[in-house]
Amino acid sequence: MSKSAQHARASGRDAHDQQQGWAVVGGRVATGVVEITHDAAALDSSGFWVVVQTFEGALTCVRMSEIRGWSGWEVPGELSQSAENWVSPGGNTWRSTMGRDDYVKGVDTIRERIAAGDVYQVNLCRVLTADMPEPPDLRALGAALATHNPAPYAATIDIPEAGLHIASASPELFLGRQGDLVTSKPIKGTGRTAQDLTPKDEAENVMIVDLVRNDLSRVCEPGSVEVPSLLEVEQHPGLVHLVSTVQGQLTAGAGWAELLGATSPPGSVSGAPKSSALRIIHELEPTPRGAYCGAIGWVDADTNQGALAVGIRTFEWRDGRLHLGTGAGITWGSDPRREWEETELKVSRLLQAIGTR
Repeated sequence: MSKSAQHARASGRDAHDQQQGWAVVGGRVATGVVEITHDAAALDSSGFWVVVQTFEGALTCVRMSEIRGWSGWEVPGELSQSAENWVSPGGNTWRSTMGRDDYVKGVDTIRERIAAGDVYQVNLCRVLTADMPEPPDLRALGAALATHNPAPYAATIDIPEAGLHIASASPELFLGRQGDLVTSKPIKGTGRTAQDLTPKDEAENVMIVDLVRNDLSRVCEPGSVEVPSLLEVEQHPGLVHLVSTVQGQLTAGAGWAELLGATSPPGSVSGAPKSSALRIIHELEPTPRGAYCGAIGWVDADTNQGALAVGIRTFEWRDGRLHLGTGAGITWGSDPRREWEETELKVSRLLQAIGTR
């Protein structure tokens, strides 16, 4: 039983209903929905939880009853599936919330705000959508991503009871926890090869590292927040990223609720200062991001461990449409057309992975 009185218990279900919700996350297959809550305090109670928080802050935590190891998509029983079973939306069905001209104008507006001293950096995103009246086959979509675009923080979640239909190939760790040790690995800087990375990418990465350090310092022991690695080049399918690592020791009494409260949404996909960046994002982006750029992952409350990825490279089905977001970090040194091309680079590999343009 969770400590929160607000938990919605998944009681009265028969055995078949309990197996409807499932997730492949953190190297595990989780089935059997036991409890659904929107209270982060549950993550410090007991059990294994699948966790999704939208960019806008809506949190859903689902406690699962059956957890087993996972060694690939050919898993036993009801989750067995392969990439060949995925049927992709046609290339002409995808629409973007911002076309090239609107995106370039948005970059110009952000540069004007930077010149005015309102902000230093803003992550400007657009969302591609394809009409899909019924939820997709998440098993096949997850398998397609695992086959063609493997990622260190991949997750596939299909829990209708909680309204979660997500397949993510995220390369970025938002929050990792081992006891009281908290780790974040912000990504800033993207190119096809390491030679594409620029001084602008390095400066942007350092700026976001400072933001993450500041966020973690709100809930970590004074003097414990450090940067074990800075500006490392990581290879991912079809592109490279600049990645840094920030760590700190949680203060006594601080749990997941305090940690999420201090750090959400992720700094790498919002901007600096975060409050100013969020206001500009609200002005310029025509639709909510949803799970895209939020947090997606798992928490094992029994062992005090967990890993929440930044919800990038992520497909989400909601409102009768399949959503796929893409974006870029905008600084004073940004070339608007180059930033548009970065959003194209990030999304093109994923569309290829699921068999569309």
